[in-house]
Amino acid sequence: MEGILDALAAETGFSGVVRVDRPGRTVARAYGHADRAWRVPNTVGTRFALASVTKGFTALTVAALIERGTLALGTPARELLRDDLPLIGDEVTVEHLLAHTSGIGDYCDEDVDRPVTDHVLPVPVHELTSTEDYLTVLGDHPPKFPPGQRFSYCNSGYVVLALIAERAARRSFAGLVHDLVCVPAGMTDTGFPRSDEPTGGVALGYLDERRTNVFHLPVVGSGDGGACSTAADLHAFWAALFAGRIVPLAWVREMTAARNDVPEENMRYGLGFRLDGDAVLLEGYDAGVSCRTVCRGDLTYTVLSNTSEGAWPIARRLAELTA
Repeated sequence: MEGILDALAAETGFSGVVRVDRPGRTVARAYGHADRAWRVPNTVGTRFALASVTKGFTALTVAALIERGTLALGTPARELLRDDLPLIGDEVTVEHLLAHTSGIGDYCDEDVDRPVTDHVLPVPVHELTSTEDYLTVLGDHPPKFPPGQRFSYCNSGYVVLALIAERAARRSFAGLVHDLVCVPAGMTDTGFPRSDEPTGGVALGYLDERRTNVFHLPVVGSGDGGACSTAADLHAFWAALFAGRIVPLAWVREMTAARNDVPEENMRYGLGFRLDGDAVLLEGYDAGVSCRTVCRGDLTYTVLSNTSEGAWPIARRLAELTA
């Protein structure tokens, strides 16, 4: 395995970390640089931005709040949004948002075919420092279809879920993810660091050989993306999830059951999780970010890259090797 990974990383110029865990054996490899200007190498403990992998944490945070009686799948979004985001219909529920069937307009609409680096937010990224700040980003997008009519992957929906969670629990979204997901999973290197307060140990995201993604992404992430983690923490995440330590196993089964088939992706979706055959996975893609983390029975593997496309060749090869 190590030789295959080393050869493919050299062939593709991969920058990032790969980790494969089987019972009794772990392979972890690091390649490239976390900071190219200062020649800081990636290590197996480097933290990487996760982009939409964060949605799995968001879904579990909401599920944990439902389990505690703070929310319900049928809770109308309007109940917590109050007068904010009036274009979101009164019929939209927490379940619609989790399942990507809400039909609400998306501030980062993935049905539009354009390079990920071309997406421009309507406000300066440094102004997005809390979930409430995203109201200015979410507000002007009309609905695409009535709630429940069909599936359409929606980033806005997961920011709305973060906002709903905050208002229902009266706590910050990052704090909720920490206490309800990271602590029970033993994820000690996962969180939502500010991109304008570098603390070391977090890989910079690169658009090309030199340019970083600092002007492309919000300074603090929310429910649809922006968490940072390590390959080791993501292995711990899968182990905790399927042991019922984050939410009860009945919830795990509900969230990882196929609700929608997406033939163009050769993928199915549950609540916050993607399904590929017998594998459950989370995937993230953004400017200067690409990652995939997969659990298939007692096997897990994670590919984290600080480039926009770097993770995919190795992730595809691992899917073949572990099928």
